[in-house]
Amino acid sequence: MKFKNKIVHIILILFCLLFILPLLMIFSGSFENQSQLTENLEPVFKSVNSESKARWYVIPMYPTLKSYVEILFDSPEFFIMFWNSCKLVFPILLGQLIVNTPAAWGFARYDFKWKNTLFTLYIVLMLMPFQSTMVSNYIVLNYLKLLNTRSGIIFPAIFSTLSVFIMYRFFKGIPKTVIEAARMDGAGEFQIFVTIGIPMGAPGIASAMVLGFLEYWSMIEQPLAFLEDKTLWPLSLYTPDITPELTGVYLVSSVIILIPTLLIFLTGQKYLEKGIQASGLKE
Repeated sequence: MKFKNKIVHIILILFCLLFILPLLMIFSGSFENQSQLTENLEPVFKSVNSESKARWYVIPMYPTLKSYVEILFDSPEFFIMFWNSCKLVFPILLGQLIVNTPAAWGFARYDFKWKNTLFTLYIVLMLMPFQSTMVSNYIVLNYLKLLNTRSGIIFPAIFSTLSVFIMYRFFKGIPKTVIEAARMDGAGEFQIFVTIGIPMGAPGIASAMVLGFLEYWSMIEQPLAFLEDKTLWPLSLYTPDITPELTGVYLVSSVIILIPTLLIFLTGQKYLEKGIQASGLKE
């Protein structure tokens, strides 16, 4: 049995290394000298004989910070797009806290007509890809004159059904006896929500916020579809033309874009795991 466990652990470690390898390549490549990158990737960008192969070194042969200097000090558009991302992501998360938290509480703690039907509709909307609703969203946003504005990205995202679904599972797990005891003590519904629901459902709320950040920090389709003005584009669309001369800049931008996502993931990992576990539970 122990031998089988060791084999399983070895296989899992190999898979982990396989998934981590692209990140290591991006990180190491961001420190590589541009001329060396061009030479290593020449078969990718140019028509050469079939025997030539691209090369990549996990440890840079000629490490340099030149590409970082170019991005951080000589590329003002990079920081403009960084703040554009902040102006989109944080209002979305704040709006989800204000709107979706009480919505999830209502689904979890109250019985009303068409509740199951409405909640099923929420789940269906959650499973639908963006492409399925892009045209209808475009028409509505155009009618409201919100196209080519940040609000056209923020308002639809605020009403994301995924965060409602995750928080619903946590609120549903609060014992009924606790709610009934609070009512017997004279607590109102809003007071119960604030003093009992939010504290006991905090892991679910945090999990929804972590997932929301991971999703909206890297969103691409919505800004491309609804934002024509490139000065409003978020950092996820900062992709300079991948040419041999800009390979280092592209790798550095990828690393910097990844850092906030990685920090948020590591900070909220335990809440994210609880959220995934809760979303898989049946009623």
